[in-house]
Amino acid sequence: MTTKVDVNEKLSVKAKRDYKLIRKALDNKDQKAYAELMGHYRDSIYFMLLKMVRSKDDAEDLTIEAFGKAFKKLHQYTPDYAFSTWLFKIASNNCIDHLRKKRAHIISIDKKYDDGEGSKSTITLESKGLDPEEEAIKSQRIKAMRNVVQKLKPRYRKLIELRYFEELSYDEIAERLDLPLGTVKAQLFRGRDFLFNIMKNTIDTL
Repeated sequence: MTTKVDVNEKLSVKAKRDYKLIRKALDNKDQKAYAELMGHYRDSIYFMLLKMVRSKDDAEDLTIEAFGKAFKKLHQYTPDYAFSTWLFKIASNNCIDHLRKKRAHIISIDKKYDDGEGSKSTITLESKGLDPEEEAIKSQRIKAMRNVVQKLKPRYRKLIELRYFEELSYDEIAERLDLPLGTVKAQLFRGRDFLFNIMKNTIDTL
């Protein structure tokens, strides 16, 4: 078992700061500690993801998702390496999953990529259009998702509907609801968390 002395010897000054916040968050359920951790890394995570997805809205969503996943798994973190390394890995892996789901729509098929062996190659993409059966399945999933969203509290339901069904940007949602942008982002984060918990019990219907 790693002792406190061992931890202090291994970590940099910044990593020690992060580890203290992690212990406060886990041991004392200190919400300010979670907020501080997010404050230290939110911008750097966002700009890393922005480079990957080249969409401000997607980068915002993925940044929130990354912190959500990291905080849910915070008890799994061990100070064998810096918290920032662990967090960036979660964020990048989540982003890669997102890009796979979008089936590489943002990747240029004309750009040449280095394969690591000194050769250059281009990407060939197959047609990803849905056939009638897949369209029917997608329609059923959307209907099922709408049923799940209806179980949310009204303020969260409205935000989820505007963001994911009407596909409005954060700024557009803030303007539509006459809310501060920060409030929209914070409540969407909470709404997604509630939605995730509901979906865990209805996953077979989606």
